Amino acid sequence: MLITNDVLATPPGGGSAWTPYVPDADQPWDLTRVAHLHRRAGFAASWDVLQRDMKEGPETSINRVLAGQARNGDSPEDFEATSRLLADAAAASNDPARLKAWWVFRMIFGPDPLGERLTLLWHDHFATSNLKVDNLESMRRQNETFRRLARAPFGELLTAAVQDPALLTWLDASANRKGHPNENLARELMELFTLGIGHFGEPDVQEAARALTGWTVNEGQFREVASRHDEGEKTILGRAGRWSGDDLIGLLRAHPATSARLARRLCSLFFGEHAIGDEAISELAAALRQHDLDIGRAVALIVRSDLFFAAANLRSRVVGPVEFVVGPTRALELLEPPPSTLVLADWAARLGQDLFYPPNVGGWPGGRAWLTSRSLIGRANYASALVEGRGIGRPQPLDVLALAERDGRGQGRDALIAHVAKRLFGAEPSAKWHDQIAAGLGPPSAWGPESARRAVALILSCPEAQLG
Repeated sequence: MLITNDVLATPPGGGSAWTPYVPDADQPWDLTRVAHLHRRAGFAASWDVLQRDMKEGPETSINRVLAGQARNGDSPEDFEATSRLLADAAAASNDPARLKAWWVFRMIFGPDPLGERLTLLWHDHFATSNLKVDNLESMRRQNETFRRLARAPFGELLTAAVQDPALLTWLDASANRKGHPNENLARELMELFTLGIGHFGEPDVQEAARALTGWTVNEGQFREVASRHDEGEKTILGRAGRWSGDDLIGLLRAHPATSARLARRLCSLFFGEHAIGDEAISELAAALRQHDLDIGRAVALIVRSDLFFAAANLRSRVVGPVEFVVGPTRALELLEPPPSTLVLADWAARLGQDLFYPPNVGGWPGGRAWLTSRSLIGRANYASALVEGRGIGRPQPLDVLALAERDGRGQGRDALIAHVAKRLFGAEPSAKWHDQIAAGLGPPSAWGPESARRAVALILSCPEAQLG
């Protein structure tokens, strides 16, 4: 597997790094870029959606993704009602597995894959674990807040996140009171949620903790208790005042380091580790500052850009466990009958991403850290379970020959390998890659439904499948 440290090139001569994508001979609007759009800004797409977007072109296709309308009318009409029932039942059951299953249900069947992708980003950014919170209703409400404000100006999201009962419990906010400041919330608010390391000092953390005194959780709700708040003067980031918690959020929101940190987080989501240079990051950060840290606008700037569709950005980002579990389920249309979302959530956890249980306040390490020897074996096991059906809670195996026939594609070994690669990657990685997959299937005379499923499992287990 080739993972480079190359930084995507930006236009010379002072041009914008975020020039809109216009198809040309070097970067055509082809199946590879259509699949790339849906893999990076969602969780892959069905063959019909890929063909639709190929035909309708980039502007219409990108606008649909940004508007949360990427699916092809195949999201259940009663999706939101069903989702509410599942979430209510999960919270009432006190069974974390059911809450994880509810979120996977939304990722697979929801009409807005980008919204779910951003919800996952904010779950990682404001990492909160039910291991300590121990309240599924609070975790569910936090998840819904991330979804509701996923594209909002960051100030709105930040305020909602740091006043969220689950996060306040996670960071011991109730222990922070006048005369006895607890620095947990203040430290993570500055280090992880906004400024980042190097933009504040220990005195700033201490003074920020004083500003946050009085914030607590009572009967599952955020409360601000005036008698516990330190009303004295504080000096934070060089500015003196009788700052409150809301004042602190305003100071952090306005600091240029916050926009830079947001720009890096968004670029990591849509490009991968260290793929975007400092100049482009600075330009994106400036655009965020000019527009009230509007996340939706910044996401649109990225997804419409020439950088996003550049050849160097195709199949270059390590696929996380949730993406690896959900994406093929959608791309191979394993929905009738559907898989068990309980089982799929468990697979994601086994591969290293346990929803609602990030490992620490810094979230999941991500990137290359996803690819260990153990996790690669686990991914190969998941690929086998996926095609056999029972391992993901389906009563029947994948009939990949029937899928190819429905798509009007050949069912021979070589034709099927090529077609599955197009469904999953948008194109075959190379002729050599094709030959390696074929070599693992035995003699052509043994070709049939079982070996066709084995071909899919081999494709999902190959190094190229770990990059999206």
